[in-house]
Formats: sequence, C-alpha cells, structure tokens
Amino acid sequence: MKNIKFEKKVQYRLIGAFALLFISVILMLVSLKVNGFAQWYATHIYPLLVSVIGRISGFFSFSLCEIFIYILLIWLIYTLVQAIRKKSSLSKKNKEDVSLPYLNMETEDSKKSYLISWFSGVLLGAGFLIFLYVICCGINYRRTSFSEESGIIPIEYSAEELKEICMQLTEELNELSDQVLRNEKGIMVLSVDEGEQAISAMRSLGEEYESLSGYYPRPKKLIVSELLSYQGLSGIYLPFTVEANYNGDMIPYNMPFTACHELSHLRGFMQEDEANFIAFLACIRDENIDFQYSGYMLGWTYCMNALYRMDDESWREVRGLLDKAIEKDLLANNEFWDHYEGVVSEVSNQMNDLYLKAHGESEGVQSYSRIVELIAAYYNK
Repeated sequence: MKNIKFEKKVQYRLIGAFALLFISVILMLVSLKVNGFAQWYATHIYPLLVSVIGRISGFFSFSLCEIFIYILLIWLIYTLVQAIRKKSSLSKKNKEDVSLPYLNMETEDSKKSYLISWFSGVLLGAGFLIFLYVICCGINYRRTSFSEESGIIPIEYSAEELKEICMQLTEELNELSDQVLRNEKGIMVLSVDEGEQAISAMRSLGEEYESLSGYYPRPKKLIVSELLSYQGLSGIYLPFTVEANYNGDMIPYNMPFTACHELSHLRGFMQEDEANFIAFLACIRDENIDFQYSGYMLGWTYCMNALYRMDDESWREVRGLLDKAIEKDLLANNEFWDHYEGVVSEVSNQMNDLYLKAHGESEGVQSYSRIVELIAAYYNK
C-alpha cells in the first residue's frame, strides 16, 4: 500500500513537471510564430501578473526572490544529503542481511525510490520556475519595441553628430554637478529614497508614453549585493516574483538609473538597450536633481565610450570640458568595479552574453550600448 502511494506521488510530480514544461514550450513557440501574440500578451495579460504578483512581493521590504533562492539552495542540498544518507544506510543494512534475499531486493527498491522521489521533486520545482519565467519574462522578448511605440527609432550617426551630443550631455552634467550633494570625499550622495523616486519618475514618463503607465512595485536593493558586484551587475529583474532589484553597494549615482532600468522590464520591455533608454528618459525628465544627474551620467558614459571608438581626438576634446567634481564620481566608480573583476565576473558576462543572444539580441552584452543610437534619435527628434 505504501509503495502504491509512493508511486502515485512520484507520478503526479512527473506529470505536473512535464505539463508545465510543455505549456512553457508551447507559449514560447506561439510568441515566436504567431504575429501579434506577444504584443497582445504584453499589453493584456502580463500587466495583470505584475499587478497581482508584484503587489504580493511588494508587501516585503526585502527582495522576496533573493530569500527564496537562498531557501531553495539550502533545501536542494539538505534533501540531496538526506536521500544519499538513506541510500547509504539501506546499503549498510543490505550488507548485514545478506542471508535474507527478499529483504535485500526490497532494500534495493527503497534505495532507488529515495533518489527518484528527490529527482521528481526537483523536476517539478524546475518546471514551475520555467513556467513563471516564460509568463513573466520570456514572451515579452517578442513584443513590439518601445522605440516603435514611441516613434523614437534608432538612427546611425556620424562622429561629428555624436560629438555634438556628447557636448550637450557634458554641459548638462556640469550644470548639475554643483547642485547634487557630495560627501567629504567629494563623491555624489543621494538626497532622496531612490526606490520611491524611481516609481515617481517612471509614472511621470508613463503619462507621456502609455506603454509605460501602470502599477510599479518598489525596486529593492539585494540583501547580499556583493553577489551582483562579483558578477559585474548593477541590477537584475527577477521574474519569479516580478521584482526589480539593484546593487546597493555601487556608487550612488548609478542607483536611480539602474532602478528605472529594472522597472522598465516590469512594463514588458526586455531588450537591454531599450531598458537603458527608458531609464535615461525617466531620469533626465524627473524633477529630482539626483535622478537627472544619474540619467545624464550614464547617458554621457555610453555616448563617450562610443565617441572614443569612433574618434579618440574628439573624445579627448570633450573629455577635457568635464567638471572636475564629476571626475571624482567616475574614479570612485572605476575603483569599485575594478575591485570585483575576476573569473566570476568574466563567466557571468559570458553567460549573460549567451542569454541575450538566445533571446534574439544578436549583439549580446554589446546591446546595452545601443542606447547611443536611441539617444541620437532622441536629440535628432
């Protein structure tokens, strides 16, 4: 009787796991093959998930998904160890009872059953997580882009045009440099709660662009932000709990931009260049000086890097116009990320590159810098 119950439990787990995986595959295939499905899903179904799941996770001041991940890892290790221990204890008992062949056969079946039970549980959990990923993230990669919806289409630019844009961004930064608060080392510090202000900035932008309107849960710092630092990441969108998370250890001027970047994913815009551009717009149009400074700093960085690759002489000319106070922020930022450079960050970068390419971003991690084409289009418009 016990074996029948056990077999049914394993059977139900396996059926549930394969059903979730099958539905996930079908949804991804439909989003790839059926024109308009991903857009319909992103504008009609996904916002409901954000509103429901996002509100639940929003009740917690910490990253709910981060805690779940830690608990999941502990559970996986604990249950695996338990399964191995039970298997070992049964093997020992089997050796002691060599004179009882029927008992030995039962013991062998029990050893297998423990591992099968553990594996079926893991498979069911994996199926559920994959399903959550697909409905809260994967399908959105095929939706209509923000640039198409907003009419701000990426354009090609010459070195001279890019130099002019960099000059404008430098002027904006220099003007804001004296208005932000700085600590005793001269490094910019935030004067507002970046999480609450990021919601306000995105809501304001949503008044102009309807696709950005809707409910925004509060973005959260990771409890162990060092995990992101070692991976070279400033933020991460966790679709399993629909949470926008960011690195709370990085230099402050990065935080407003990153919080808005991750929140843009909650509106279904998964492409990294577009998330960067949305964050840029949200920050520079916000009433708060800190957010304006953050937006222009990151926009300036991307554009200046692009200018350096095109015309290093023009880059040096523009670079020399930057306010000296801003140099301290840039130096502190470089020192922070240099501290975490290593094998982990390299592997993480390669994995992120493969992930982005698998979702249609042919340039991989280089797609982040395509924000320059959108900024050029914005200034041109």
